[in-house]
Amino acid sequence: MEVAMAGLAGIARSAPLLRAAASIGLPRFCTTTTPSYGRTSVYVKEALGILDFDPQVEKAILNPDREVKVNLVVPMDNGEVNMYDAYRVQHNNALGPFKGGIIFHPAVNLENMRSLASLNTWKFALLNVHFGGAKGGVAVDPRGLSEREVEKLTRKYVQALQEVIGPRTDIPAPDINTDERHMSWIFDQYSRLRGFTPAAVTGKPVWLHGIVGRECAGGRGAAYAIREFLTRTLRRKVAGCSFLVQGFGKLGSWTAQVLQQEMGAKIVGVSCSETAVYNENGLDVAALREHVVGGGLLKDFPGGTGVPNDDSFLDLPADVLVPCAVDGTIHAGNASRCLHFKAVAEAANSALTPEADSLLRAAGVPVLPDLLVNGGAVVVSFFEWVQNNQNLQWEEDAVRRELDRYITDAYDALLREQQQYGSGISLRTAGYLVALKRLQRAEQVRGHS
Repeated sequence: MEVAMAGLAGIARSAPLLRAAASIGLPRFCTTTTPSYGRTSVYVKEALGILDFDPQVEKAILNPDREVKVNLVVPMDNGEVNMYDAYRVQHNNALGPFKGGIIFHPAVNLENMRSLASLNTWKFALLNVHFGGAKGGVAVDPRGLSEREVEKLTRKYVQALQEVIGPRTDIPAPDINTDERHMSWIFDQYSRLRGFTPAAVTGKPVWLHGIVGRECAGGRGAAYAIREFLTRTLRRKVAGCSFLVQGFGKLGSWTAQVLQQEMGAKIVGVSCSETAVYNENGLDVAALREHVVGGGLLKDFPGGTGVPNDDSFLDLPADVLVPCAVDGTIHAGNASRCLHFKAVAEAANSALTPEADSLLRAAGVPVLPDLLVNGGAVVVSFFEWVQNNQNLQWEEDAVRRELDRYITDAYDALLREQQQYGSGISLRTAGYLVALKRLQRAEQVRGHS
């Protein structure tokens, strides 16, 4: 997810691999004890407690710059007219134009959008990507709409928000239940209104001003971050290290495949919302992907043994847990089952609640935070925007090389920050410290504070 929960399918795309995504149908946003917006603020305020910020600067940084709510009136195929609540929250643009995905989900509301927009701000700052955090969405269950109705809804969203989005203002991207088809409609609609503007949106098809390598960017970025984490902090090689991957949509499947095929990792267990599979000797991820694409369930994969996909999945032996599903999958109620892992790499946005993060920290289980692990898609989204502004097509080798550099540089910054304050602060707190300092510097130099 630029994505928060980047493995979920688009509405009409029926590839079975995506059916095995983090959640069949529609994912939840927040069912945990800390409200969504509060979860992000918990970490920010913890980092702010270490820094000597002016209270007015702190207030400006914590609160969104702009919140927009519009009503979209959409003619349906049966002649009726429906109205949908739509949102765009723009958190902070001190580092560059706003950027964030568009979600189609019945649980979309202002609080969700605030939290995800805020998270994007800190993520962009840590990754040194020159964007500011934003997020938008429509409160709709897209499963009940035809493709034509979804297209109308998407175009209405652009029409209603054209004054606050654009290539130098706020650049949307795919997110939950939106994909490259939606981005193509956004590109077309915005171009109809404002002239030919491929840089107005990212996540487009490669043949329509998109960028090669974006399909696997989230998983590849996660694998690069995990590699740095293991080799530089835990002093372990990725090769031979065993992993449990929770969620087998786009994010989880690509993370597992890159870790295994390019780095020699042993993927021993994979789960999705329907089922799970385990093999202590390692699963063949490429074969597992083919099995799922062919319509098979994880539990029926001949190269492993079907296991429950409930919290007992967390009890299975492995070195590293990689949550790639939806937010809040590791929470106060099941975090104690994660204490046997040598590390947790939070690939999905907000996969750990603050309560779970605190429990793991107290138990000495290191957590690599979503700020970094979930950064691959947003970095390559930035590359697509740059490519569109240059009117050039990047080669895939260049995309991979630059993505690796951005992830590695961000980990360098994270480690330097942790070393400055001592091992008493977590990698998550160090990440927020880096992001806050960069944002504060931009705010002050630009005269915003």
